[in-house]
Amino acid sequence: MKILIINGPNLNLLGKREPEIYGSTSFEDYFETLKTKFSDLELYYFQSNIEGEIIDKIHEVGFDFDAILINAGGYTHTSVAISDAIAGVTTPVLEVHISNIYKREEFRHKSIITKECVGMISGLGLKGYELGIQFFLNQ
Repeated sequence: MKILIINGPNLNLLGKREPEIYGSTSFEDYFETLKTKFSDLELYYFQSNIEGEIIDKIHEVGFDFDAILINAGGYTHTSVAISDAIAGVTTPVLEVHISNIYKREEFRHKSIITKECVGMISGLGLKGYELGIQFFLNQ
């Protein structure tokens, strides 16, 4: 099974950025943990602060991979283009958020991409990515 994790803007700062919200572990370190835990899977990771690069990556893998987990960061609430990219591919996509977006600022309560995803995990910290992988394994 081939699964891609896509993280959007500012998530390259995990482990440094607002540790009270996002924790103190970098995503690269956490990704190594995921690869060890799910050693029988082909796990890939992509992060970009650039909307077009995220769209290009969805297009690149969206017909060949078994699953995509996406944390679109701030683009979650603003990017019709990422939503359209998800709608345009056949690979199922699961939305993941480290923080509980419904306990944050009002503008974060609306996700433009959710309607194109098979589901959403929000507020469970980095564990949400592991649970997302588990979801696809159980399909």
